[in-house]
Amino acid sequence: MNTAGVPVYKPDIYSMDAIVNPYPHYQRLRELGPVVRLTKHKVYALPRYAECKAVLRDDKAFLSGSGVALNPIANRLSRGTTLNSDGAEHDRRRKLLAHGLLPRALRAIDDNVDAMAATVVEAALNKGEIDGVNDLAAALPLAVVPDLIGWPRDQRDRLIEWGGATFDALGPLNWRAIRAIPDVFRMLSFARRVVRKRRFLDGSVADELMKAADQGKLSHAECPALMVDYLGPSIDTTMSAISNALYLFASHPEQWQLLKDEPTLTPNAINEVIRYEPPLRAFARRVIRRTEISGVSVPPGARVLVMYASANRDEREWENPAAFDIRRDAGRQIGFGQGAHACAGQSLARLETTAMLRALMERVDRIEVTSSPTWAVNNIIHRHERLPLKLIPV
Repeated sequence: MNTAGVPVYKPDIYSMDAIVNPYPHYQRLRELGPVVRLTKHKVYALPRYAECKAVLRDDKAFLSGSGVALNPIANRLSRGTTLNSDGAEHDRRRKLLAHGLLPRALRAIDDNVDAMAATVVEAALNKGEIDGVNDLAAALPLAVVPDLIGWPRDQRDRLIEWGGATFDALGPLNWRAIRAIPDVFRMLSFARRVVRKRRFLDGSVADELMKAADQGKLSHAECPALMVDYLGPSIDTTMSAISNALYLFASHPEQWQLLKDEPTLTPNAINEVIRYEPPLRAFARRVIRRTEISGVSVPPGARVLVMYASANRDEREWENPAAFDIRRDAGRQIGFGQGAHACAGQSLARLETTAMLRALMERVDRIEVTSSPTWAVNNIIHRHERLPLKLIPV
């Protein structure tokens, strides 16, 4: 493969250090050019905003159906999902899966999510010092998402672990991906058992999928993968958004006060959280035909890595991108992806994050970090593993 003239980057952007502190790597990649060859992973990286957005919007030249992971095992395991499909097949699956996640469908549970968020925040206030991940960021989606999916109520203790594994497996074939693959198998096996025994909740996504399968709109064999397809984005992206919001508002108390003074900034604030600390690092696409990206010729069959988290800090697109500012117009951030494959769970993530911020604004004067947080080490998901906090009540 001729890569003459394309700048190369030799460090492993999926190493432990790079996952914990990725932004220096992203900065160097953006400085090298719009297309950079990652020699470690044999992929063309797109670290800048314009190229990422253009590729995400062109699902004819840049395919997801051959897998969005950087390893063949995960790409094989993810067959049958909306993530790993294109064209009419993708549209059919997406329509069956995502209609329950559209804003108009979620309005039916809006009040219920607000009530759950208030309960979660009250419990956290009563505890004093808390872990912002387990006590807040995970507590709300775990109270909401499994019921929406229809997951059996007595089988939810490993959902966060399994959901994280489905994303970890989508990186390169490093030790993290290898260790995650058994949990991906366990989750898929359990989902198959749920479908086979019809153990899902009435009126849930799983129930609707099975009714569609009974009507011949899809095969019954497709249902387990689509259940898993729904679960990961709906739990992990929301956990990331909420925990990152907690940390950012604790670290920028003036921004927290601004939000409390002007609650109408909440949608803006959520976009800025997603821009500043996106839930997803990057996904790959396969090039279907020889094409040019910002003057760089990319051959058919090559993979390009769409680096959401780097694009959202691109100096060419954002003024002072390293600053967290909820007054910024960050609506064009691509932290949830873009185009046909934009994250199906993003409306739910926004709904739950809004409910959480609203409950906190009403009850909490300040959010304080009480000791050093730790980042979760995951090839794809960007969130805290542990976030020691104290909520100072109003």
